[in-house]
Amino acid sequence: MSEKKLKKSEAPSDLTDNGSFGPSNRTMPHNVKCEKAVLSAMLREPKPCIDIVVENLGGNAEVFYSHVHRVIYRAILELQKESVAHGELDVISLANYLQKNGELESIGGALFLADLYNEVATTANLESWCKILKSLFTVRRMIMVCSDSLQKCYQDDRSIEELIDEIESDVYNIRNSESKSSIVEIVDSIGEEFKLLQAILKKEVEVGISTGYKAIDDLTGGLKKGEMFVLAARPSIGKTAIALNIVRNMALDEHKPRKVAFFSLEMTTSQITRRLLCAEARISETSFWKGTFDTGNITKLTQAVSVYKKSKIFIDETGGLTIAELRAKCRRLKMMEDIDVVVIDYLQLMKGDSRLDNRQQEVANISSGIKQLAKDLNIPVLILAQLNREVDKNATGNSKPKLAHLRESGAIEQDADIVAFLHRDREKAKHLAEHESTPALFIVEKNRNGQIGEIPLLFFPAVTRFEVAAPHDLQDGPSSDV
Repeated sequence: MSEKKLKKSEAPSDLTDNGSFGPSNRTMPHNVKCEKAVLSAMLREPKPCIDIVVENLGGNAEVFYSHVHRVIYRAILELQKESVAHGELDVISLANYLQKNGELESIGGALFLADLYNEVATTANLESWCKILKSLFTVRRMIMVCSDSLQKCYQDDRSIEELIDEIESDVYNIRNSESKSSIVEIVDSIGEEFKLLQAILKKEVEVGISTGYKAIDDLTGGLKKGEMFVLAARPSIGKTAIALNIVRNMALDEHKPRKVAFFSLEMTTSQITRRLLCAEARISETSFWKGTFDTGNITKLTQAVSVYKKSKIFIDETGGLTIAELRAKCRRLKMMEDIDVVVIDYLQLMKGDSRLDNRQQEVANISSGIKQLAKDLNIPVLILAQLNREVDKNATGNSKPKLAHLRESGAIEQDADIVAFLHRDREKAKHLAEHESTPALFIVEKNRNGQIGEIPLLFFPAVTRFEVAAPHDLQDGPSSDV
């Protein structure tokens, strides 16, 4: 029996005219009794109860299913704003306000308000009533999103990746609807920020997630929530190596281990894992392939395995990852694992909007998408990037990368909160012994909320480890304890 293929213009037979899925006479989930109880509490004890309701439900009257209750809720909030100058809210003042606005009769008159006032005898359970209303409102929003998604699936001409990304984004926004409005008056935030600054001074909270390199943290403040940190270099300089060093330091932080998502568009999960283990054990990976591995080091390798078994590092090796796929994967990891930071290796291997023909526009699309991801999930995103060939063309003993050397798009510079470069002389590392290092520089060229500067590093190519060059203390590099 052959299956009938639906055309995009065909919708399921039970998709109603208003976009809802199922019988057209089906009502949305709601609880009128609970809505009345909340409004009654606000009228009975305005001073504590209105604040409690607004804190739990916000100023959106759509939380109430009944149109009458929405009108009353809006009126109460408006009267509350005026109560400082005109006295406390009560049933009489509410009726008078509704009368002036021509809404009293439409909600049932003064008698309805009197009955509403007597709906509850106590306001003790107000918060639990608010939770019920918020939950039902969320379900109604989900129904609307699902109905809208059905319509999009049958009628939208966009690619499947873009369609899935938009639908997932709609669902994620509902899941995170507890967050505050994006528009905040400074008087509402200044008190909280002052407390935060005090807490930072007292070292009660951290500015950002530590990279494990004290000198870098002192300059950048670490990896801060909602920020995009770009680390760029030419090929074979060590940007993946230092990124993995930072991943290691965050995941194995003895005070507060972090959950890290590492997206590797260039290397496989096996390669990344081997690098992490060998760097931790301070063993050269090439010694395995050359047959020069000292069996006496097996204890170090075993201990490195034991250390990483306690870590929370999630590796994704999807090649040609699109910005839509990245957002979807990160949202899921945030919801399921509550990841603390995202690391991407590297930006120019990602794919942008399929409708864009110009590569610079595509990279700009990817860059802005990553910045938005950091803000939406409120976590730092560390992304590696390549520099263009101009760095090599102008190479002299003292030449250093500049912002203009970021490959393919100036949008990366614009979107990033911090742009840092890794710089060293590749020739000097070619004939080093296993225990020897070569000088490198960590150059912070842009720092939206702090200083710029240079940090001397030492790179140990055999074990792919970076350490801060002397003078430094033991906090400045990855721990040697394995």
